[in-house]
Amino acid sequence: MNTAARYVILVLLIIIGLHAILSFTHEDYGRVTSLSHISSQLPWADPHDSALFGDTHHAANATQRQNATLLMLARNSDTDNAVRSVRELEDKFNKKFGYPWVFLNEEEFSEEFKRRVSNVISGPVSFGQIPHDHWYQPDFIDEAKASAAREQMIKDNIIYGGSVSYRNMCRFNSGFFYRHELLQKYKWYWRVEPDVHFHCDIDSDPFKFMEDNNKIYGFTITMYEYHATIPTMWDTVTRFTRENPQYVHPNNAMAYISDNGGESYNLCHFWSNFEIASMDFWRGEVYSKFFDYLDATGGFYYERWGDAPVHSLGVTLFADKDQIHFFDDIGYEHNPYVHCPRQSGNWEKGKCACNPERSFDFDGYSCMRQWERIW
Repeated sequence: MNTAARYVILVLLIIIGLHAILSFTHEDYGRVTSLSHISSQLPWADPHDSALFGDTHHAANATQRQNATLLMLARNSDTDNAVRSVRELEDKFNKKFGYPWVFLNEEEFSEEFKRRVSNVISGPVSFGQIPHDHWYQPDFIDEAKASAAREQMIKDNIIYGGSVSYRNMCRFNSGFFYRHELLQKYKWYWRVEPDVHFHCDIDSDPFKFMEDNNKIYGFTITMYEYHATIPTMWDTVTRFTRENPQYVHPNNAMAYISDNGGESYNLCHFWSNFEIASMDFWRGEVYSKFFDYLDATGGFYYERWGDAPVHSLGVTLFADKDQIHFFDDIGYEHNPYVHCPRQSGNWEKGKCACNPERSFDFDGYSCMRQWERIW
């Protein structure tokens, strides 16, 4: 071997040694220079193939990863809070599984938002803009009537009562997010919002649990809705079910949403800022017709219908109640409410930082009692 070849080999050994030392002593360097991270940035990369390149965080889970994504609706002004939420869920869950993220915004995301969010994500990430017709108030709404309703809600001190953008968001989350082009290839989503917190390690895959156990909707917090925001919603829903009785599931969860067999709505709903659910259900014939029926009344704008009661009524009436799951083992907080695991062993198993005594499950405004009584 000549002298030049010896120098080349020596230099390569030094570079490999330095790379090994930096990978061991600097976690961020190891993540950024991993083959899975590099491959995920290539234009032809398949987001589901990262584990094939030896990423130790993802490899063990790659073969069981579901057709799912982590989903956040955010604005550029949410950057700090979005980064905190993403970092917490990555640390508690996704660094072990490598699910892709999708971020949606009614405007284009700023370069700062994309750069900072991407920096704390372990796998693929996509950023999309919401189509105009999926977000803004539709033309069939009588603006004079809607404006008068908003003014009255402001006088009545109803939260977000005067906000058009909040109504746009509720309508989008009720009937349009799962139609976005970036989500078409996915079945499952985990909804994550800016400025939420995850208090426990999540070592098992909730998506796989949902798939294996024939679930379609998962929640952590349930509470009462403000009646003043949905005064005619139940009447609208009952008209729909009378006109379409074939859509009501025989093993539904009516006892959770009504204390008198459906004569009235008790206002219980699943808090939809946390959802792990099947978009196939929302895309199906029954829910599609249900949403279109609600939307045609203008209730999202003439009142202030939220996506939480819309989703909740959809799954409790038109799905088998056995397909709805309470994720007790996921410690979750959206200020001011927190769910802290309370079933035997879940708090210890998850190494949870939250205080079980402060869990919203025990609050008088919680609907957990109504949920538990249907079993």
